[in-house]
Amino acid sequence: MSLIRTTALAALAAGAALPALAQDAVSYGPRPAYLISQMEEGELKDTLAACAAQTPAQTPFSIGHRGAPLMFPEHTVESNRAAATMGAGILECDVTFTSDLELVCRHAQNDLHTTTNIVTTDLAENCTTPFTAAEGETPASAECRTSDITLAEFQTLMPKMDASDASATTPEDYVGGTANWRTDLYAGNATLMTHAESIALFDELGADFTPELKSPSVEMPFNGFSQEDYAQKLVDEYVAAGIDPSRVWPQSFSLDDVLYWIENTPEFGEQAVYLIDDSSIEGLDGMDPATWGWTPAKLKEQGVNYVAPAIPFLVTLDETGEIVPSELSIQLADADIGIVAWTLERSGPLASGGGWYYHTITDAIDNDGDYFEVLDVLAQDVGVVGVFSDWPATVTYYANCMGL
Repeated sequence: MSLIRTTALAALAAGAALPALAQDAVSYGPRPAYLISQMEEGELKDTLAACAAQTPAQTPFSIGHRGAPLMFPEHTVESNRAAATMGAGILECDVTFTSDLELVCRHAQNDLHTTTNIVTTDLAENCTTPFTAAEGETPASAECRTSDITLAEFQTLMPKMDASDASATTPEDYVGGTANWRTDLYAGNATLMTHAESIALFDELGADFTPELKSPSVEMPFNGFSQEDYAQKLVDEYVAAGIDPSRVWPQSFSLDDVLYWIENTPEFGEQAVYLIDDSSIEGLDGMDPATWGWTPAKLKEQGVNYVAPAIPFLVTLDETGEIVPSELSIQLADADIGIVAWTLERSGPLASGGGWYYHTITDAIDNDGDYFEVLDVLAQDVGVVGVFSDWPATVTYYANCMGL
């Protein structure tokens, strides 16, 4: 993607500048060593273990997925600060908009009921679907959108770990439900961000940017705000901040958004990333080109230089049960399209097969050490140029060890 950035890191929290972090303050913490200890004996384990004394360094191969949401509330100052101190050289703001058309960082336009405390506040009455208590076999529910409230109202909310309790009978219980492999230990007093604030923060942290234009939950145009306006406003905020386009990797699950950037903002479109999974392409199978709806060669002709499939569409098992690149991986590489993988450490412990993120290779997954096995195939065999992770230290450690 770009050369490993060696600029100093700076930490921000609660909107106030903290003492700058020197590059040697990047830290892996205990998790990479723990994962290595869980690996099966072999050459990869020996290689990774031999890097234990290396000096951690920031690398753009390591991408913070919503920051570091394995332990911190996603899309907060604290989550991204943690990701940067773990060496993530690229950080993500998923971009959506408020009722007054201001851009903010949320994974979805309609996730405020699971990522903030909105259902326990007076703003709950603004929600598209107010909280409804669980009753009998019917689970508790709510739907609260950023477009239900203004930016000023958004900024009064408290972020939390992305979760809800389907058995809740009160709004206060509904905001619980954090998965047992995550934690609420760092959820207190976290800080929400606008998109513009994320730009300033990531720049201070010495990281590059990968904003994702989220699919609206509302019909577009919204109050005269078209999809093209939305895509343009995302880019405009980098221009206003004086950010060099070479540091920005705009993403979307909509090919139309990517093509808009290529045609209308070519300096940003050159690095635009087309995201794909089986929710954006129904029936997607990484081994069956007939399910893709396009060919990598055609995407390249249209100016698409980067594609980011979810991990299960990049890897499969061969006849011996070994993890190998999928046909999609092979054809993207043949078309000279950069591949970005998502998302390592997004699911729970791998002892039970890893869930959706590993469903094409479940039979090869049986312990947390397999995170490194998968990462090694993605890096060495698929040839990805970057990997999103919910805990970037793991990817940073691997990248530093392998000289990526």
